[in-house]
Amino acid sequence: MTDTRNHRGYRAQRLKKSSKPAALDSLSPRERQVLKLVVEGKTSKEIAVIVGVKPSSIDTYRSRIMAKLEIGDLPSLVRFAIRHGVIKA
Repeated sequence: MTDTRNHRGYRAQRLKKSSKPAALDSLSPRERQVLKLVVEGKTSKEIAVIVGVKPSSIDTYRSRIMAKLEIGDLPSLVRFAIRHGVIKA
C-alpha cells in the first residue's frame, strides 16, 4: 500500500507552482499587450497612445493584470514576464 499523503502533497505543491502560468493564460490579448508594454518600461501615457485608449484605462488594465497574476509590485511583474517568456531579459 502506498502512502497517499505524500502523493497528495506533491500534487498540491505542483498545482500551486503552476497556478501563475494558468493565470497568464487567463489574460485577454489586450491585457497581454499592456503587460508587455508595462514591463518594457513604457508609461501609462505612452501605452495609451500605442493602444489607443486613455491613460486611466491603462492604469485599470495594469491593476487587473496584477490582480489576476497575484503580483503586488512592478519588479515582481517584470520577473514574472521574463520567467514566462512575455519579454526577454
